[in-house]
Parts: sequence; structure tokens; C-alpha cells
Amino acid sequence: MAKDVDALFEMAGKIPEWLDLPDPKGFRPKRKYETIWISDVHLGTRGCNADMLVDFLRSVECRTLYLVGDIVDGWRLRKNWYWPDAHNEVIRRILKMAHRGTRVVFIAGNHDEMLRDYAGLTFGGVELVMEAIHETRDGRRLLVTHGDAYDGVVLYHKWLAYLGDQAYGLLLRANIVFNAVRRRLKMPYWSLSAYMKKRVKNAVAYISSFEEAVASEATQRGFDGVVCGHIHCAEIREFGGITYYNDGDWVESCTALVEDFTGAISIVDWVAETGGRTAPAAAPEHTSQGTGQPTPAPLPAPAATGALA
Repeated sequence: MAKDVDALFEMAGKIPEWLDLPDPKGFRPKRKYETIWISDVHLGTRGCNADMLVDFLRSVECRTLYLVGDIVDGWRLRKNWYWPDAHNEVIRRILKMAHRGTRVVFIAGNHDEMLRDYAGLTFGGVELVMEAIHETRDGRRLLVTHGDAYDGVVLYHKWLAYLGDQAYGLLLRANIVFNAVRRRLKMPYWSLSAYMKKRVKNAVAYISSFEEAVASEATQRGFDGVVCGHIHCAEIREFGGITYYNDGDWVESCTALVEDFTGAISIVDWVAETGGRTAPAAAPEHTSQGTGQPTPAPLPAPAATGALA
């Protein structure tokens, strides 16, 4: 099997034309970052806030983009196929970033575990790995992992994880109805599911236990910190000299982690920054509609970092 699927596409002459089309003209300048981490998008589910993620990705540029697992929800797609065009737009946007020079690293999670068999391959410029090592601009070494390996429920009681996923799905469907009513009232997005989760004592205890387990793993392996997702709870915390980073999700909170050009890492809350409303819809990037602007010059190539398969 070829190690680089891109080469196959090039030989077949099947690189999509929309990859080279200019971006729709925006009303705000793009933010530039060294690195961005996003996870738990759950494409293929009704709870996915794909429009808000596309809005975010169109608003930023970065040297490296980490997709920290559960980008596609294979668990849900096996039961019921759901894939609106907004979910295609997320994929198109990520592939376009890779095509224009951003290093894109996809760390498979438990909901997209079917991709783990392909770790080590590159698809459309996207590197697929099990976990990665990221070196920040200020010299710190961070372990980047989805995090399900440190979740006792997923690791030892997978049937219970599936049951919990069903209950969580019901809560997210309630969240969809709740926000549909808010939109009719011209009110911004607000996550009922995140609000409920943060106020359930057992959920709070579970999150705390998970954070400690992930930080302990980073300590034992000699890292300065760890970046993960999995629990849908954006956080930056210190655990005895180890910095724990969680990039949150794009189902409830719509958050990402970003590293600036000094190495400082912070959480971007896209709901808070946009008031829960996305920018006006632009012409799809895979067509020739709309008025484009010149493609920006590519950012300098990122420094090489290790990746563990």
C-alpha cells in the first residue's frame, strides 16, 4: 500500500479544482497562530455545530492544525447515516488548509477508531497518527493524544461507554430543540447539555479523575504538558509541574486551543466571541460563485515534530 495517498490522486489527475479557488471575501482579517488544536467535532451527528466550526476555520491561519480525535462519529454513522452539506464544508476547509501549506495532523479518537488501522498514512495532505509530540515555540514538549486511553469507562467497560453515548445523545437532541427555539426568538446559541454536565456531581468527579490520569501519564513519559480532548470540557490546569490542556469540543462549547508565536497557549471560545452567531453564509468554496480575494502567501513551514504511531 502506498504511504502517501496524495501521490495516487496526483497520478490520477483527480485533485479537486475547488482546492485552488480563492476564499470568499471576508469582513474580518484572519487571525494568525502557530498552532491550533480542535477535537470532538462529531461529524455525522445532529449535535455537531459544523457551521460554527467552518466560521472559525475561515477566520484563522496556522502553521500546524491538530485534529485531536472524534472528528467523525463512526459510532453514530454505523447506526444512522446523517451527513448534511455543512459537514462536507468542514472537510473541505481542512483539506484546503492542508493544500495551502498548513501541516494537518489527525489523531484518531474512540468515535473514529476505524481510522486507527491507517495510522502512518497521509490522506489529502492530512497525517493520520495515534498520538503526536508537539514542541512549542518556547521549547516545551507536549504529548498530544485524544485521551480515551485514560478513560476507565471506555477502556474497561466499552458497553457502558456505548450506553452513556446513548444517554448523551438524548441530551444533545434536547439541546438541538432548545436552541431551535432560541433561534426563533433571535437569541444566540447556548449549550443546555454543557450547563447540565457541569452541574452533575458525578460528571464533575469523572472529569477531575480523567484530568489527573492524563497529567500523570505525561509526567511518567517526561513531557512538559499534555493536550487532549475526549471529555468535551476545555481547560488549562497545572498538575505538579505538568500543564494539562483540553481543547473542548464543537458539539457543546465550540472551543479550540491556540498557540501564538511566543509559545503561549490559550482557549478560544467561539460562542463567546461571536455571540453564538456565525458570519453570513458565503458561496461554497468548492464552486466558482462569489467574489474571491487573492490567496494569501503560505506561512513558513513548521518545524519538524515527532509523531508516535
